[in-house]
Amino acid sequence: MVTGRKGVVHDFCAKVQSYPQAVPRLESKGAPRRYAQRVTAESADARVPTLGLGQLVLRFLRFGGLAWGGPIAQIAMLRRELVDDERWISSERFNRTLAVYQVLPGPEAQELCIYFGMLARGRLGGFLAGLSFLLPGFALMLALAWWYTDVGMESPVFAAAFAGAQAAVVALIVRGLHRIGSRALTDRTLVAIAIAAFAASAAGLVFAVPLLAGAVAYPLARRGYRLLALSLIGLMLVGSVAFSIVAGQAVDNGPVGDPQRTPSDGELLLSGLRAGALTFGGAYTAIPFVEDDAVGEDGWMTTGQFLDGLALSGVIPAPLVIFATFVGYAGGGPVGALAMTVGIFLPAFAITLVGHRYLEAAVANVRLHAILDGITAAVVGLVAATLLQLAPTAVGTLPAVLIFGAALAALYLWRASAAVAVVIAGAAAAGALTLGA
Repeated sequence: MVTGRKGVVHDFCAKVQSYPQAVPRLESKGAPRRYAQRVTAESADARVPTLGLGQLVLRFLRFGGLAWGGPIAQIAMLRRELVDDERWISSERFNRTLAVYQVLPGPEAQELCIYFGMLARGRLGGFLAGLSFLLPGFALMLALAWWYTDVGMESPVFAAAFAGAQAAVVALIVRGLHRIGSRALTDRTLVAIAIAAFAASAAGLVFAVPLLAGAVAYPLARRGYRLLALSLIGLMLVGSVAFSIVAGQAVDNGPVGDPQRTPSDGELLLSGLRAGALTFGGAYTAIPFVEDDAVGEDGWMTTGQFLDGLALSGVIPAPLVIFATFVGYAGGGPVGALAMTVGIFLPAFAITLVGHRYLEAAVANVRLHAILDGITAAVVGLVAATLLQLAPTAVGTLPAVLIFGAALAALYLWRASAAVAVVIAGAAAAGALTLGA
């Protein structure tokens, strides 16, 4: 999801206020009907072309093959060609649709492709457009996962290159965390929720605890029950410390997975599904959920292997969450890769194909905003805890620290669409030269 936006829910509120009848209230029984009437009126100015299914597939395969540079560049590409140039829909309707997907989980660029496919050829068109956008990145990641896992890295130069890329991945997560946090943590209560979620994750509590606490505490604070909300957050902090002491778990690097364990295809599907359903705030927020399964106590990868998968996802044209294909391949070969990919992208398809109209109405419900804000703040804390676990493996030597610093500076100073791929490739080259010596 787009990590550079300003205040996901607050931006959405502003858009809703600027369009008095743009999004019907959930409480209104006629909401779906009025939505349909509004869409029909807007469609009079739209020029959605008549495309055969084959033409639709080829069009979105091309988009998938050009999906470099992360979500911001991907969304800009879709807007430029389908809205600005070809006028499939108005710019206002595009903004409103994007605002809905920014609040909900899933990669927005993927969801927009499904949405445009639905405009052209209904739900079948939406499914084919989304699948076509995904296929180039999936095929590339599957090939890279095969090469990495089955061919291996016997050459020390390759091993050193991946070590350099791992340092750049940590820099990428730091930059993404800063973007998400600066937009999502807009008051002290949200900051407190993020800190408590960080402590809970570092102590080993299951993710459901901080997510539920955030979803309950922030609405309480917004309704004036600030003391009760802070008490709930404090209780989670105390519980995290107590759990850490009782369980005897350290709060530094966390458990490491066993590369010899083979998860079932069902496990991989459910792992991807959980991550895909909880990616509030950006694609980086999928990392802690996948990492917990793949590298945790019952995992099947090492931290280094997980970081290598993230590095590879940064140099191919695809949504960042395509790293799940690599993780699935490591656990179950090609079938495992397919199972985990299906799981992590399934919520995006379901949200758009099944529930777009009703979700647009639901997100307009003001009472839902505080819940989503609280969950997003908790996810920020979870990403920070995961970063703390990954960093020692990737940035454990002086050359790696220098590569990390240079990559982080480049990511802050260079905003081109190719920045992520170039930075990771450059870090790999630097690693081959310095760490392989």
